[in-house]
Amino acid sequence: MSSLFANRDYRHLFGAQVTALLGTGLATVALALLAYDLAGPRAGAVLGTALAIKMVAYVTVSSLAGAYADRVPRRAMLVGLDLVRAAVVVALPFVTEVWHVYVLIAVLQSASAAFTPTFQSALPDILPDEGDYTRALSASQLASSLETLLSPVVAALVLTVVDFPWLFAGTAAGFLASAALVVSARVPRARPSGRVRFVERLGAGTRIFLATPRLRGVLGLDLAVAGAGAVVMVNTVNYARDELGRSETEVAVLLAANGVGTILVALALPRVLERVAERGVMLAGAGTLCAGVVGAVGLSLVDSGAWRWPVALGVWAVLGAGAGLVLTPVGRVLRRSSGPGDRPALFAAQFSLSHACWLLSYPVAGWVVTAAGFTTGWVLLAALAVAGAVTAVVVWPAERPSAVPPAPMRRNGGARLGAPGRSGEDAAGSPTGR
Repeated sequence: MSSLFANRDYRHLFGAQVTALLGTGLATVALALLAYDLAGPRAGAVLGTALAIKMVAYVTVSSLAGAYADRVPRRAMLVGLDLVRAAVVVALPFVTEVWHVYVLIAVLQSASAAFTPTFQSALPDILPDEGDYTRALSASQLASSLETLLSPVVAALVLTVVDFPWLFAGTAAGFLASAALVVSARVPRARPSGRVRFVERLGAGTRIFLATPRLRGVLGLDLAVAGAGAVVMVNTVNYARDELGRSETEVAVLLAANGVGTILVALALPRVLERVAERGVMLAGAGTLCAGVVGAVGLSLVDSGAWRWPVALGVWAVLGAGAGLVLTPVGRVLRRSSGPGDRPALFAAQFSLSHACWLLSYPVAGWVVTAAGFTTGWVLLAALAVAGAVTAVVVWPAERPSAVPPAPMRRNGGARLGAPGRSGEDAAGSPTGR
């Protein structure tokens, strides 16, 4: 890991990720409390709608960003998007109507939808060695997990002395610090894909996904993560406050328990991935997610009991561990499923398609739970998680590590779609590719 952080450019970009994540984590807690302040018992419906808007932006804008990621300087793009996010967050504490929240969330998440896949696709170019890249993926997942753990803790400490709107100031500071760190790093431009027409660039990543069995399996796992994760992202505040009778601070503690589970996984996975293929690790994560959401359904069937609080902490931690097992290795799978020219489009497609899965689960967690209760909504979310896990098992066959199938030739001009890069990764889009 020390050799990884000896790379100055990666070190600065990792710092940018950490500061932006910390700010985003504070905003997550603040947004939940803002929804509760504006809507009370209907906070879940407000959050569900806000997060659905977020997913619509992620699904649509990320595809547009992927189409142009190889045509604009990535560093300038990342900095500009950070500044947009900081400006929007500054405005959030002043909203007085629910629809104000929806408009600002749409702008904020559109910027994030362009930022994240652009950032992710730059890492393989900065870290061409697969070992370094694997450690970077684990470090990124660990950073995300620590954000899940530490941001609620920081938020809980801040809330002891100031009101929750001040959390948005911390978010803005995080985005500004991220922009400054990106400015100080050298971010290489994306390698041109060779695609000329906009329509061809727009759908390239999705076509690679649909043509590659292992990537179709990843899409099933994305659905499992979304089905189980919506319980945490949407329903934590109402479950902790209204069902368990806990305080605002304990809402943050329950979110932190989810982060603990993911952190433990992120710390262990670099060594595990040296011995176990990504498929086995990610399918184990899907099983863990299914177990966690079934545990949540069991909790929802019980009306009282002091023991529900420690059990809820355990269930939230299991859900975090499952998400970590699925999400940490995804970058490795994408990297060896594409050549350098296709990576921006493929990372954007993963971002878009995975969030399309959240677009299914967030409304269930927000609207169905509000209308019909936790048990009904969580049973539906459990069904989504199980369906995703089963799909991944069926469509992603066991791999032969030595098999590197050839890339198919594109007919329009003879350029390869998903041709192997210099590191020897498998070609995406191959009819035999796993």
